[in-house]
Amino acid sequence: MTKESTLSPEAAVYRKIVPAGDYWMEVVRKGQIFRIVDLEGNQAADTLFYSAADPAERYSAVDTIREQRNVYLSVGTKLISTQGNPMLEIVADTVGRHDTLGGACATESNTVRYALEKKCMHACRDSWMLAVAENEQFGLTKRDITHNINFFMNVPVTPDGGLTFADGVSGPGKYVEMRAEMDVIVLISNCPQLNNPCNDYNPTPIEVLVWDRA
Repeated sequence: MTKESTLSPEAAVYRKIVPAGDYWMEVVRKGQIFRIVDLEGNQAADTLFYSAADPAERYSAVDTIREQRNVYLSVGTKLISTQGNPMLEIVADTVGRHDTLGGACATESNTVRYALEKKCMHACRDSWMLAVAENEQFGLTKRDITHNINFFMNVPVTPDGGLTFADGVSGPGKYVEMRAEMDVIVLISNCPQLNNPCNDYNPTPIEVLVWDRA
């Protein structure tokens, strides 16, 4: 399901371009709306969410999938925490489907999926580990890096229950927009992956915008 936003970028209180392979880590306050824009199309934004009040409470893929009875995210999806609380709700989406199952690229997965020589390529887990190391004020460590959402990424489930990494279903200027239901720490890795079609083998920038309220 897709739905256009009524919010104007010019009215945003915050705008930031995140280069390919970089991270973005900020607090989005309860009631604020934030948007991730796929500027050039077929990019993947690997995203983690934590309660700003208690980062031990974080996004739960299991609880989110169970509550909505769907492995894909779109308009109306509430992102549920490990304590069963709504963290955010998707309120606008021009893509229509986002992945919860594929996980994030790491040096280890690059080795398993591709070749030993790919192990040292930059990966999303590297970006997250750098983010928590450079932002000690949030009280997170590498032990807090858990299951993520892959916004804009296309990971179909096969008839036998497996996963495939397919061409993206996003495009230039497509976006997903969420309203925070609590103060949340948002940690995005703008995926640097060069080995699968999640970003058309060409990592590109994304943009993050925040509005105080709809």
